Amino acid sequence: MEHIAVVNENDEVIGFNEKLEVHKSGILHRAFSIVVFNNSNEILVQKRAFEKYHSPGLWTNTCCSHLAEGEIWDEVLHKRLVFEMGFDCLLEFAGKFHYKAEFDNGLIENEIDHVFVGKWSGTPKPNPTEVCEYKWISKETLIDNLEKTPSEFTIWLPYVLKTLQIL
Repeated sequence: MEHIAVVNENDEVIGFNEKLEVHKSGILHRAFSIVVFNNSNEILVQKRAFEKYHSPGLWTNTCCSHLAEGEIWDEVLHKRLVFEMGFDCLLEFAGKFHYKAEFDNGLIENEIDHVFVGKWSGTPKPNPTEVCEYKWISKETLIDNLEKTPSEFTIWLPYVLKTLQIL
């Protein structure tokens, strides 16, 4: 069982709790979102695998996860990017936000999400247990799609884009 970082309102780690329990109880926890741009300034987005425990089959940012017990930011960011998308790149902190959302399956996200950006051009090799599809997309097209069909995207993607001052 994976234990993830539980935080207070000041984003200070106050302990670790089992991941599913955190999401069942809506406990405030730390997460991260990675957004990767290519040389054409397009964003790499992924469609979450249909086996994911929440938000399956929805489009979202390049990669996202939680800070697990025993992990360090610099290591977990790169490890997760390689695990989900099959590549690594330099990442830079871009900001953070807090959101709370309840899902149809009874799970609750109550996260302080740290946003990181990177630059990379290439062909990802996504992990099929995490990602069922991916594409490079212009900011303008992504915003247009998000406005026209918001139900096709994760609830946190607009917050990520606002943090990056794209939306």
